[in-house]
Amino acid sequence: MKYQFILERHVRYSTSAQCRVLRVSRAGYYQGCKQHDRSCEIPKRQRENAELVRRLRVLYPQYRGRYGSPRMTRALQQEGYRCSRNRVARLMRQEGLRARAKRKFAVTTHSDHRAASPNLLNRNFTVAQPNRVWTCDITYIPTKQDEYVATVMDLCTRKIVGLAMRDDLSQQLVIDALRQAIDRQRPEAGLLLHSDRGVQYASDAYRTIRREHGFRQSMSRKGNCWDNAPMESFFKTLKVELVYPQRFETHEHAKRAIFEYIEIFYNRQRMHSALNFQTPDAFEAIIHQQIIPNPIELPV
Repeated sequence: MKYQFILERHVRYSTSAQCRVLRVSRAGYYQGCKQHDRSCEIPKRQRENAELVRRLRVLYPQYRGRYGSPRMTRALQQEGYRCSRNRVARLMRQEGLRARAKRKFAVTTHSDHRAASPNLLNRNFTVAQPNRVWTCDITYIPTKQDEYVATVMDLCTRKIVGLAMRDDLSQQLVIDALRQAIDRQRPEAGLLLHSDRGVQYASDAYRTIRREHGFRQSMSRKGNCWDNAPMESFFKTLKVELVYPQRFETHEHAKRAIFEYIEIFYNRQRMHSALNFQTPDAFEAIIHQQIIPNPIELPV
């Protein structure tokens, strides 16, 4: 009776867990199936699928429903499971596990001015070392009040190194984000600072900070979001995985949630496809380990 009960539910619940609850051994279960009816033996592929489904049900809420089949496949592979993306996608569809869908963005760029810098980045999004190229942008967060988020991303590690929030689109918003990035990363002179053509990034105060630190400035072409694609991709991810599924009642509520998402989840836990599915923090650590300092010449 127990063996039949386990067999009927092996797809939804793992055989190991059922045997443990019902206090029967796995070996005894499989042997019992063979003795009573050879057709009761569960095929290896079926057992593997049942185990993958069990693990998917654990990982899906752990990543808060933010992972689709590509990242879920990597997560399983990192745990030692042998599975393909198509197989994981099929099992996720069967279980109704879907990554959150995207929506459209609000326009935050006012570029009707003649103070734009040339596009020095020119879509060269592959950078070998940290703190050589930063990209910046602003996005709108829907709440009961107007909320805007400014971020600074290191293109090498895709890590968000600067973050600021305000209820207006003033130049202070992007200045706060830039100052935080500088204090945190301590970059050297020569860093390329890329953004869109927004008036905030063309302000005298922002450019004064840039000149004081010896940074170069680059701006996207007018109306061309692809010139700042990594940051646009990050904002899409932020909204799909955090903003759209909930409603922020106050500025403090939004600020806490966005800070937790970026600093705890995105930078430290979320696998990034552009980093070979490493997290930004982990990838930054790997890069720093590979950078060999210049040898010191000692006097003879």
